[in-house]
Amino acid sequence: MKNFLKYSFVLLSSLFIACKEEPKKPKVTYNTSAKPKTEQTTKATNIVVADLPIQLEGTSVLLFPVGEFSISDGRNKYDSSYDGEQGFKISNYSENEITGFLSNIKFQEMGSDSLKVLTDKPVLIERVSYLKTIAEKTKNQILVYTLADMDTNNDEKLDSNDIKSLYLSEINGNKFTKVSAEFQELIDWNIIESKNRLYFRTIEDTNKNGEFDKNDIIHYHFIDLNDTTWKTQEYSVIN
Repeated sequence: MKNFLKYSFVLLSSLFIACKEEPKKPKVTYNTSAKPKTEQTTKATNIVVADLPIQLEGTSVLLFPVGEFSISDGRNKYDSSYDGEQGFKISNYSENEITGFLSNIKFQEMGSDSLKVLTDKPVLIERVSYLKTIAEKTKNQILVYTLADMDTNNDEKLDSNDIKSLYLSEINGNKFTKVSAEFQELIDWNIIESKNRLYFRTIEDTNKNGEFDKNDIIHYHFIDLNDTTWKTQEYSVIN
């Protein structure tokens, strides 16, 4: 009986340890000597594909979302496989917004066959929003991007575990500009139409522990969209 109870305790302890969730990966790693994993848990073939063009309402530019399509023998949330109508789809489009995991966007203006590339730097674009109401008021057609542009956790890949930044560009991809500070994680943003301003919040890992938590500092910013320089201004709310 004693041996049975001992065995049961060991078995339950093993199950408990096995069921524990993996620790959350830090957003920032300051030890740059860390090396990437050498083992591959899945075998995948990545191909770069573009979705069919999107024309945002009231604009004269076509947007071609570009990203990596992965077919593997061990699926994860970034993997896909050909599935008829949904095959090779890398983005989703709803009114004035494109979402996905995109490596770039190409632009084509009406009356032209040439394509302009948004950036020549590695990025992972998760959301693109068209400021339609601002365009209707000011004639300034602006796109807002939420993306990762640096391997901040030093795992040798650019993915959703890296810091998100805020960018702006004109509707044709010109003036692609980072408006959030380096190593500050974007929390959220919104538009105040009466002021023609974009407000956003970021959080800074001030204690350098690799995590964004209650001990870190939240920064508050706005951009006057009437000003074509898109200068970021910080303001204070919490004393």
